[in-house]
Amino acid sequence: MAAGISGAAGHYRALERLYAQAPINALFSSRLEVTGEGRARIEFDVSEAVYHAAGAAHGTIYFKMLDDAAFYAANTLVTDRFLLTTSFNLHFTKPVRAGQVIAEGQWISGRKRVLVAEARLTDAEGDEIGRGTGTFMRSRIPLSELPGYSALGD
Repeated sequence: MAAGISGAAGHYRALERLYAQAPINALFSSRLEVTGEGRARIEFDVSEAVYHAAGAAHGTIYFKMLDDAAFYAANTLVTDRFLLTTSFNLHFTKPVRAGQVIAEGQWISGRKRVLVAEARLTDAEGDEIGRGTGTFMRSRIPLSELPGYSALGD
């Protein structure tokens, strides 16, 4: 972790760097903020580049942002291992077109092997557009070995 930042704050900043450096996130205009234990927030912009044929955001965008927000909320409680999504239930409540969308994740239960977290998507007007619940399992992958998680500049 970065020098001078330790404990929970250091872990949260390291998770934010891990998100920013994941190759998939180069495809999306998004930013993760870990807001506290068991909580994560992702702001992202929806554009026509992610539309399906009927002119609204494709469901893969809903899944990605909900899964990421729930995942990072859960991973705030695990400081040694990367979590893996083992299942995710998704509910679409409203189509979204261009604009900023917020995904907010919150840990629900579990701290040992399996963790459960939920996430909610809201559009620029504050209306819910989707929600989901995921289960996440500790992997054998040490967080400290992942690019972006350890020290700044890795």
